Amino acid sequence: MIHAIDHINIVVSDLERSVRFYTEVLGLREIRRASLSGEWIERIVGLSGVRAEVAYVLAEAGEPRIELLQYLAPQGTSLPECALPNTRGLRHIAFRVNDIEATCKKLRKAGVPLVGPPVHVPSEVITHSAGEKILCYFHDPDGVLLELAEYR
Repeated sequence: MIHAIDHINIVVSDLERSVRFYTEVLGLREIRRASLSGEWIERIVGLSGVRAEVAYVLAEAGEPRIELLQYLAPQGTSLPECALPNTRGLRHIAFRVNDIEATCKKLRKAGVPLVGPPVHVPSEVITHSAGEKILCYFHDPDGVLLELAEYR
């Protein structure tokens, strides 16, 4: 059975822009790049004529890594603009931070709009060993919903 999460894949429209966002803005580290093409990748993804570029980024704490994948062929479609937090399916990736206010300030300085300000989760709603939990949503350059989580 499953014993770990290996990676999280995000299909992007511009690999260089996304790598800059995840490394320079969010502080993840790029660990590897590769070009993908051929029968083996076509069999995995179920598409013909696949040509893609991939970059792996990793948070300071380690695994799982994030796989940023740009399809050069065949071209894909974008997320719908109206993809709301209550839309079914994979909705967001949450990143743990030590100082949510400082991280939000860095995001705003980089021109990344926040969905809203950091919010303290009522302890009677969600309990955890750290005591206090603070959350904040924002989007990556392709509209993928991301979350910051600080535990105090």
